[in-house]
Order: sequence, then structure tokens, then C-alpha cells
Amino acid sequence: MNPIAEKVISGDIRAVARLIRDIDDGMPGVREVLKDIYPHTGKAYIIGITGAPGVGKSTLVDQMVGHLRENGKTVGVLAVDPTSPFSGGAILGDRVRMQRHSLDDGVFIRSLATRGHFGGLTQSTRSAIDVLDAMGKDVVIVETVGVGQDEVDVVKSAHSTVIVVIPGMGDDIQAIKAGILEVGDIFVINKAEREGSDKTLSDLRLMIDMDQKKYEGGRWKPPIIKTQAVFDKGVTDLLKEIENHKKYLEESAEGLFFRRKKEKVREELADMVKQRLIEVVLERIIDSGDFDEAVESVASGKIDPYSACDKLLQSGFEIKPGD
Repeated sequence: MNPIAEKVISGDIRAVARLIRDIDDGMPGVREVLKDIYPHTGKAYIIGITGAPGVGKSTLVDQMVGHLRENGKTVGVLAVDPTSPFSGGAILGDRVRMQRHSLDDGVFIRSLATRGHFGGLTQSTRSAIDVLDAMGKDVVIVETVGVGQDEVDVVKSAHSTVIVVIPGMGDDIQAIKAGILEVGDIFVINKAEREGSDKTLSDLRLMIDMDQKKYEGGRWKPPIIKTQAVFDKGVTDLLKEIENHKKYLEESAEGLFFRRKKEKVREELADMVKQRLIEVVLERIIDSGDFDEAVESVASGKIDPYSACDKLLQSGFEIKPGD
């Protein structure tokens, strides 16, 4: 076994931090380490937290971590942040998040960049989840940037997905537009002390009840929890509902827990194949010298970039224009 993988499995924090950094930077050799740690994954429970900017996701996660630690659970947190256009790294760093847990060996917190990936999750994030899982964390919380039709990838990697909204921002209407009801297992109205929280609650409940047939036969019906994360109110209720959802998945006669795992693997494998295909094909084209020649031709006006692209693919891989 790779020595780095051995350190990760043994819970070496420095080795884990270094490996996640190398994953995020796309360093060579990472794949071999990930191959060795993968058989040691599958034990952590993964919670996805998503919602519009400013709804208090980080504060909520901070309080959740505190309660989970009180219950003896070890926790890993991956905070997926917007990518800096200058450095390519996460704009928000680890140090400004959840500082009170920084000296707790039972908690590992890391910020990751989306690198322009609109789904909120990249392959590097999925690999980082596996690393924290193999490290031995009981719970892995993934907090993602943004929310919307194209920004709910977290559901594909999480066992339980929590959608966070706040009163007064039109999040209840946004929820309808974005189809968030389709992916949310639990809804949280944070900053519930604000005016309009009851309206947001009734609107969300109405939307859930409109799809009543979906929840027939004992199927999971998303609960709505009011929280005031800053004051640590309602957080224990949220954790109870997450535990209830976990039991529902495990005890479901339809084998939902395994089905979700299968869907997760399918999604990850498809993304991995796409990424590798792009890497291999692009490297082959560049190494052939045809790519530099095409760049010169486009730059000098001899050919348009669309025709150059078709020509490159045709010459190396017999791909016809329009395929």
C-alpha cells in the first residue's frame, strides 16, 4: 500500500491535509493514493448543506459540528467556496470558518474551490469526501456555494441534503423555480427570528403538500425546521431529523440506501471518465504538434477556430464534424 494512503487511513491529519491539497491542485500520483484508500471508504454519513449566499450556512454547520462532537462523533467539513479569479484557490479560507473547532483533533475542516464548476461540486470535492471517509470520520458535512437548478450536485454525493433558506429573500419562490423540492430531504428556515418566517414556513409546507402523491406509502416527506444558528436554536431538532432520515434510508424496503450509493457511484464514475477522456485526448493532440500548428493558423487568419477544432478531432480520432 502507498505510504501516504497508510497515513491517511491511520488518521494522520497532516497527511490528509496534504493529500486534499494535492487533489485540489491536480498533482500527479494522487490517483494511485486514492485507489488504495477507496476500499476503506463507505462508513461515513455524508450531509450536504446548500442554500443561497447569506443564509447562514457556515454558522449552522459550526453549531452542528459542536453538537455532533458532544455526541462523540468525529466530523469532517468540506466548505466549497467560489474560486478566486486571481489565485484559482478558494476565496474564503479555513481560518475564518469555525475557528472554535480548529484545535479539536476530532474535527477536520477544509475549504475547496469550485474552480468555476457550476454544480458546486467538482471531482476533487468528491475525492476529498472519500479521503475524510477513509480517515475515519463518522460524519462528513459538505457545504456548497449557491443554490439553483444547476447547483444541486451535492445531492448526488450526500446521503441527506439540507436546503437552507431565510425569510425575506424570496427563497420560497426561488425554491419553486429552481426545483429544489426535488433534491431537498430537509428544509431549514434559518434566522427564523426575522419577520416573515411564518410565511416562508407556510409557503414551503404548501409546496411540499402540493406533491402529496410523492410521499404516499410511507415515503419520506421533507420536514421544515426553524433555526436561529447564531443563538444555537433549533440545531438539535435539525440533527434529529437528519438521524430520522438516515434510519429511513437504512430501513427502507425499497433499498434506498444502496440505490443512493449506486446513483452516487454512477455519477462519480461518469464524471471521472469524462475528465480522463479530456486529459488523454487533449494531451495526445498537443503532443502530436497539430495543436500548435492549428493555433498558428487561427491566429494568422488562415482558418477559423471551429474548423480547426473539427480538423484536429478528425485527424486524430476520426470524429466527424457535428458528432
